[in-house]
Amino acid sequence: MDPRRLGWWGGASLALATALGVILMLGYEDPPGFDQWWNDTVILRRSDAAIAFAQALDRLGGGWFAVLVSPLGIIAALVIARRWRGALFAAGSFALSAVVVQLLKSLVARARPEDMLVASDFGSFPSGHTANATTIAVVLVLLFPRLWVALAGAAWVLAMAYSRTLLSVHWVTDTLGGTLVGAGVPLVLAGFLLPWAWRHAPRRPRAAARE
Repeated sequence: MDPRRLGWWGGASLALATALGVILMLGYEDPPGFDQWWNDTVILRRSDAAIAFAQALDRLGGGWFAVLVSPLGIIAALVIARRWRGALFAAGSFALSAVVVQLLKSLVARARPEDMLVASDFGSFPSGHTANATTIAVVLVLLFPRLWVALAGAAWVLAMAYSRTLLSVHWVTDTLGGTLVGAGVPLVLAGFLLPWAWRHAPRRPRAAARE
């Protein structure tokens, strides 16, 4: 992976998320027709099993679990694996992604759908749950570039994004914005830090066996 190219892709993702937020902030057909159509469609296709699954993702992808357990668990695992540079890269990605999400929420101040199934905080754009899921997925793919990691990460992001619209706590463009932010932040950092983050801590030489 070319770090400079990753950085440019990350910058483009953040620029697109910002542009989408500006369009919504200016109130151009909010919600757009596609948002309303998608919201109406998923409401008609709700089932008890789907709602229960979405509610489980709501708890896993937000609140104290998403803020503390998931990020700290990943960081701790990297430290234990002697990947402290990767741990710092992950920590920076998680923290900066959360800051960008909250900044855009405050600036755009978009109203959520009216028929929410779970309580949520202020600001619909971008989806913090989706941004968090995407940041985790992209960080892991960057540090462990394997096909199965990428596929698992993509499935996690898609499931989280769909669950947010199924519960009507976000419009589908909110999840798009969250995906762009969640991918953009670690990609921008990768443009500067990825070769450094890939390095392993040197292993201590084993003590010579006694004769």
